[in-house]
Amino acid sequence: MRKVNLRMNEIYKYETIKKLIETNGNKNNDACKLNCTTRTINRLIQRYHTLGKAGFIHAHRGKTPAMMISIDVKEKTINLYHNEYADTNFTQFCEILEKCFFISISDSTLNNWLREKNTYFPKAKRKTKKMIKKLLSLKLEETKSEKAKNIIKETISTIDSKHAHPNRSRCKYMGEMIQMDASSFMWVKDCIWHLHLAIDDATGEVVGAYFDTQETLNAYYNVTHQILTNYGIPAMFYTDRRTVFEYKRKNTAFDDEDTFTQFSYACHQLGVQIKCTSVAQAKGRVERLNQTFQSRLPVELRRALINKIDAANEFLKSYLKEFNDKFALRINFTHNVFENQPTTEKINTILAVVSSRKIDAGHSIKYKNRLYKTISSKEDEGFFKKGSTVLVIESFDQKLYANVLDQLFILEEIPIHQSMHLVTYY
Repeated sequence: MRKVNLRMNEIYKYETIKKLIETNGNKNNDACKLNCTTRTINRLIQRYHTLGKAGFIHAHRGKTPAMMISIDVKEKTINLYHNEYADTNFTQFCEILEKCFFISISDSTLNNWLREKNTYFPKAKRKTKKMIKKLLSLKLEETKSEKAKNIIKETISTIDSKHAHPNRSRCKYMGEMIQMDASSFMWVKDCIWHLHLAIDDATGEVVGAYFDTQETLNAYYNVTHQILTNYGIPAMFYTDRRTVFEYKRKNTAFDDEDTFTQFSYACHQLGVQIKCTSVAQAKGRVERLNQTFQSRLPVELRRALINKIDAANEFLKSYLKEFNDKFALRINFTHNVFENQPTTEKINTILAVVSSRKIDAGHSIKYKNRLYKTISSKEDEGFFKKGSTVLVIESFDQKLYANVLDQLFILEEIPIHQSMHLVTYY
């Protein structure tokens, strides 16, 4: 006769019904003990008489649940993560699975599957890393194979706990503080670019993003142009202490001897305050955003087959909308401190690059290895003394102007003619 193994609750139910039948006890009393109705007690009595002890085994024990994910799908998912999406966080990978492979699983299910393979997301919390490290250490003691031990030791060595940024209350209104920073990272294969980001502190909405090969004034101007065009003039920018934003103050008691950077002068014209800090944790919102983009964006660029910086900047326009829909806080956007959006002409004028040049002997100006002549508003060419100082103004829309003796001129490029071939007569 086959041995019947019951679980603890099944044993209690079996012994209660057995005692009820043998002693002819009170059904209502046993119904209270088992937290069921007398009708269920009658069913259990009938099951006891027909099947005996085996009648108290749950009918679904040993059966595969109808909603259970097949082993093939599980193995396909794990192999897909290891081979193609190892740098993707679990939530994003689950989104990709559902969108591209029609596999719908939760991130907790994926997490459990990958932990069975000693795999965890590198940016997991310290508590999670500590627990995994403890489990791997116990597994290491039980493992006898040297090859398996080496694999476990290598996994343990990769676990690294880092302190998170301290918590800080969000601003009350949108536009009250915009945190800005640049993130140097290998966004596409074999290319390290700098992604310049701006995030609103109150809502967590990414209000500007731009790729450049270095951390440059041009990139921050492009981010600012996105903010001014799409939202308006914010109250403050919170940045790090890059020379793009501020110069070190001179050792003097006179404030008028300090100089603006070009970016800070543009902000001064807009009426935007700039606050700089050398402590990364002070602007944790944008620092955390850098990590999120480093985790998610390279995967999306790879899936979109993008490897050029211009195409990446174009891709950011649609990606930011998708990103904000997923992560930005849903608050009343009408309550904000953004001032009215400036006109396009004003933005192009304010976000300008100013450079100092000298007039040469040919009454021309050399700028970016090209020669220009000054044209007045009456379309007359200007002639100035050699060595005169000129301020060349390059507006955001790439137009060139010159300020000479407080007079504004348009710069017109002088064509470089091809050299005449010299003919030698013999």
